[in-house]
Amino acid sequence: MNGETAFTLMEHVTELRKRLLRVVLVLVGGMAVGFIFARPIFLYFMDVPPANAIALNVFNPWDAIKIYMNFALLIGLIPALPFAMYQLWAFLKPGLRNEEQGASLTYIPFALLLFLAGLAFGYFIVFKMAFHFTTQISASMQLVETYGVAQYFSFMFNIVIPVSLLFELPVVVMFLTNLRLLNPDRLRKGRRYAYLLLTIIATVITPPDLISAIIVGIPMILLYEVSVYLSGVIYKRQLLQEQYEKENPGVYAQASQ
Repeated sequence: MNGETAFTLMEHVTELRKRLLRVVLVLVGGMAVGFIFARPIFLYFMDVPPANAIALNVFNPWDAIKIYMNFALLIGLIPALPFAMYQLWAFLKPGLRNEEQGASLTYIPFALLLFLAGLAFGYFIVFKMAFHFTTQISASMQLVETYGVAQYFSFMFNIVIPVSLLFELPVVVMFLTNLRLLNPDRLRKGRRYAYLLLTIIATVITPPDLISAIIVGIPMILLYEVSVYLSGVIYKRQLLQEQYEKENPGVYAQASQ
């Protein structure tokens, strides 16, 4: 490695570090805002099923702070995820063509929409199903249900956040395909491993019964297949663009100026 190459590599590392720091700052800023809204959001969840039907207790002086931190982190992720994708786009932008820059940038707002959709699916479907299952098991064993508020919400966040992040899969795949870091062939070759991983995740975040795993696993697999299809659409468009550029080098060079 010569001095010029080493210098260029160090510039890239420094640039990447700066962008990662910006993402962390946005996450911290989002968490700071989250502390403001944590209490009303917490009270909302306390007034809706299943929390409003059970007594939640505090077993540790730090439980209230832990809940505030969990809600603040969740709120902080809402702006941090699309901003992280924007920083990745900005980092790779110098190596992208003009049409690739514009196309990949348009996907970033959809990352926020899918994250919110994942939150809704995780809470209203997966979490409620899992909680109902566990309470039924407790009742069948004639156990007295005494829930800690920190344990209840940790149980909820451990389900909702992973599901929300999995809902980002189509946008992430489209984004990376536009950046030429992924293509549909790679996704198809890794399909069996992806299915296995998604099945394991669905099994871990749901009650230990087949029906629950299927209810969660099927949407996850469908999201992967949608991602493969969307990646194929983008990749085909890229190949057509490359073919056009080869056949019309003068036209492309003039358009790039």
